[in-house]
Amino acid sequence: MTHADGRNMLTTAQAAARLGVKPETVYAYVSRGLLTSTRLPGVRGSVFDVDEVEALAGRDTARRTDIGAVERIRTRITLIDDGHLYYRGRDAVELSSRTFESVAHFVWTGELLDATRFVADPVVVQRCRDALGLMAPNCRSIDRIRIAVDIASTYRPMRFDTGSTSVVREAEQLLVTVAAALGRGSADLPIAESLWDAITSDETDPNGLTVLQAALVLMSDHGLAASTLGVRVAASTRANLYSVVAAGLGCIDGPLHGSAADPVIRFMSSAIDDPIGALATHLRSGERVPGFGHVIYTDRDPRAEELLRLLRDPAHGADPTVVAAADVVIEEVSNRFDTFPNSDFALATFTLAYGLRADTPETVFAFARIVGWTAHALEEYDEAPLRFRVPGIYTGTRPGSY
Repeated sequence: MTHADGRNMLTTAQAAARLGVKPETVYAYVSRGLLTSTRLPGVRGSVFDVDEVEALAGRDTARRTDIGAVERIRTRITLIDDGHLYYRGRDAVELSSRTFESVAHFVWTGELLDATRFVADPVVVQRCRDALGLMAPNCRSIDRIRIAVDIASTYRPMRFDTGSTSVVREAEQLLVTVAAALGRGSADLPIAESLWDAITSDETDPNGLTVLQAALVLMSDHGLAASTLGVRVAASTRANLYSVVAAGLGCIDGPLHGSAADPVIRFMSSAIDDPIGALATHLRSGERVPGFGHVIYTDRDPRAEELLRLLRDPAHGADPTVVAAADVVIEEVSNRFDTFPNSDFALATFTLAYGLRADTPETVFAFARIVGWTAHALEEYDEAPLRFRVPGIYTGTRPGSY
């Protein structure tokens, strides 16, 4: 957030996280004159000047951060605050009713346009489809995305230009090309329609496209997640956008990140006919019910709330049996364990409610996150290159000890 005089400000929680202390300690610093607290209209609690917080943090960490500091990443892209997700100061839930292309352009440039279209080269789309046709029939969609990104890059000789105008142009081409390559229809389709074509069958209710469009927007960025940090490290070496996205795809391809919805799919598949019975069986095993809670949100995941709200709307054609089972699970788990459904739960419910490909959550997550990765690459290209050189602590055998 920004003060009226132009200074960048941090909330108490953000200042505490940067300093590695509890919020109570932040106020102790204020009482000792080490920090200055400020109040802003419409903001709960005190806020603190970024530079002042950084100066205080530097007292204890200067020696450690001289050769690179991963934690010193300033960004204007995404804010997660008080149970809300914001892209460049706009609520992501409110933006989710807009087209994916419009929001992508906004996340990259700060310019929100009503009519935004990305155009693919049909020749390149076909080359990507040809390559995907050589892959194993039952391979995962994230593997298809990875190959499509690599093939598309070879047709973009100017991809090494890391200027903002060029990067935005490349990102537009990349998104629309990969989406069209995954789908079966015309290369001229909007991105959400191409992706919908890739994850559905001919019998799938087309009204689910509205939910997919919202999901793509809501998954576009989530701050400095593991894959986004990997992207920024790659961008700091001045890797081109396609290589940067490849770095993100590599980081996201794991059971604790991009594939986190897989256990939710398995659990909810067993819960559709008898949610109470499925819960009882799962709890008997002593395992945590997947798809609940979050390391950042404390009371609610706004992405999950919005997607589940859309799924409950009969106009969107979701299977009411699946939605009803999900609601039973949410009520039971939330009441018993004081928790809430997260985006993995919502994406799994979305997948089952429309009979989509089993890897749809991972597909939506990985594809949508290309938007955020591009935005972070754009920011990182403006920073000093090769700034991430974290000091390691050697624990091996010392020289001369043999």
